[in-house]
Amino acid sequence: MAVTLNERGYARARKLIEQGRYVLDGRDAWSEHQPSTEKKNEFIAAHGIGEYAKWHLGVDDEEPPERKAHFKFPYGDFDKVHRCGVLSAEVRAGQYKHADIERAAAHLHGMLEALRQVQSA
Repeated sequence: MAVTLNERGYARARKLIEQGRYVLDGRDAWSEHQPSTEKKNEFIAAHGIGEYAKWHLGVDDEEPPERKAHFKFPYGDFDKVHRCGVLSAEVRAGQYKHADIERAAAHLHGMLEALRQVQSA
């Protein structure tokens, strides 16, 4: 499996954070906050697979690009970036040795942590 960084997804995440579209949720909240299969299907039906792709940090070249399975490491809920999603992506990318995705997620994590520090000051 060749999973690589999805530059479009990474750029979208950075832009959303810069626009203030993020949630500074707890580390372990992703299982509750990630979109359900039904939500994913509804989003694709309404916006297309190209927009769905932008909500993921990785792509798997062994899966067809028109399938959800092509996209890995989601980070948000189709509206906002979730800190818990970014942390999950960072940890999983590290576990599976996807260094480029891990670095991208770590950068997003750093952006969110900086904002957390500002908000708590």
